Amino acid sequence: MDFSDTPEEAAFRKDACAWLEANATLRDGSEKVQDAFMANTPEEVTAAQAWQKRKAEGGWAGITWPKEYGGRGGNEMQQIIWNQEEGRYKVPPNIFVVSSGLVAPTLIAHGTDKQKTEILPSLLSGEGVWCQLFSEPAAGSDLAGIRTRARRDGDDWVITGQKIWTSGAHYSGYGILLARSNPDVAKHKGLTMFVVKMDSPGIEARRIKQISGHSSFNEVFLDELRIPDSDRLGPVDGGWRVAMTTLTNERYTLAIGRSVGGMRAEELIPLASGVTLNGRPAIENDQVRAKIAEFASRQRGMEFTSYRIMTALSRDKEPMVEGSIGKLMLGKLRQEMASFALELTGSTAGISDQPKDETGLWRVDYLTAPGNRISGGSDEIQRNIIAERLLGMPPEIRTDKDTPFSQLK
Repeated sequence: MDFSDTPEEAAFRKDACAWLEANATLRDGSEKVQDAFMANTPEEVTAAQAWQKRKAEGGWAGITWPKEYGGRGGNEMQQIIWNQEEGRYKVPPNIFVVSSGLVAPTLIAHGTDKQKTEILPSLLSGEGVWCQLFSEPAAGSDLAGIRTRARRDGDDWVITGQKIWTSGAHYSGYGILLARSNPDVAKHKGLTMFVVKMDSPGIEARRIKQISGHSSFNEVFLDELRIPDSDRLGPVDGGWRVAMTTLTNERYTLAIGRSVGGMRAEELIPLASGVTLNGRPAIENDQVRAKIAEFASRQRGMEFTSYRIMTALSRDKEPMVEGSIGKLMLGKLRQEMASFALELTGSTAGISDQPKDETGLWRVDYLTAPGNRISGGSDEIQRNIIAERLLGMPPEIRTDKDTPFSQLK
């Protein structure tokens, strides 16, 4: 099989490499690419915004956006190529995953001309950082079960409720908010989407301390938050369709990210070479070598699954369920590799408070893996997608599909 770039893709890659070489510094291979939502200081956020602005000025932000909105008018394959090349350089964390990958396509599809004119330029330049206010304590995988209420009051909407697991809310200036505007219809039919300023009276974001020590997630409390109707995104009670646009682009964004994301099975080799087992280097143990070989082969399978995504995008086709397969298998593989690494290095490695010691990255992977297997669609949701869309199995029975939300127990 030939996975080489097409002539057009090769030309795009050459241009991208030339710009990056002139504007950034290559990594030396020892640094880990920082997670998109791990900007924990104002300085990191400022650096990320400055890098986004530089990309926008160079024509490398909004690669897949239509040209009339300041984008490049490119395709998803070009975005993959850019991500591959940018990942080789020392650049700030990409805190604009939600802004550019989720919010922008939703605005382009459902926003008014005024909203597009006012919002999209700041999204492109990095001036505006956005978050996605969807999940709630009682509504995660079943997004249509949200309870945050939106009550019409003249030309305003009054919002009350709570959101949780909101990535980047602590540094975002804006958000898209899904709320229940009509509880007397079926749960999918009574939702409305809004644009919200995160510094508005009545909204408070609180960071959640995770087991890994990071705080990239937030819980957001909405107490009589007033939003003008002009900040409604899409029709009243038509928020489900708007949200599906966001979630569809989320799957694309995650699929593209996974298709370029590196795995570290090979890094277990020097780790196993540096520790002893029964008085000899662990790498000389047959069981250790067999386990590393198993991880490497599974990693290779993941790479070929990502090639299927890139092949579909390169041919202007929509990937089927490869994104779900990738997310399901990647989360499990990373967790198992991290667990094995900690076993190799001893029982104290998992509780060390030194974030940059030789096992620090593995420890972070191990502690964040359970959350990663939930966020962006849990393992169970991915299995449902694979079962229904790939294997043709019947969908789960939904007894509440046509029941008014107010009558649900």
